[in-house]
Amino acid sequence: MLFKALSAAVFGIDAYVVEVEVDIGSGRMGDFNVVGLPDIAVKESRERIKSALKNCGFEFPNPQSVTIIPLPSDAANLGA
Repeated sequence: MLFKALSAAVFGIDAYVVEVEVDIGSGRMGDFNVVGLPDIAVKESRERIKSALKNCGFEFPNPQSVTIIPLPSDAANLGA
């Protein structure tokens, strides 16, 4: 694991703590995975993450694989 961050998700009036782990490794070149989300949400979140990195002045680590894991895994279904 390269990085771990704490965030929050809101579902109705309840808030949930979400821990996000990011791993950058030597997998297939340019492979980008978001674990624990439904199919359509994965596609949208991948593009949001890439756009956020670009807008913050960072380059996406193309020669490496990136895996993002929101924990707990059911928090991803709450809109995290």
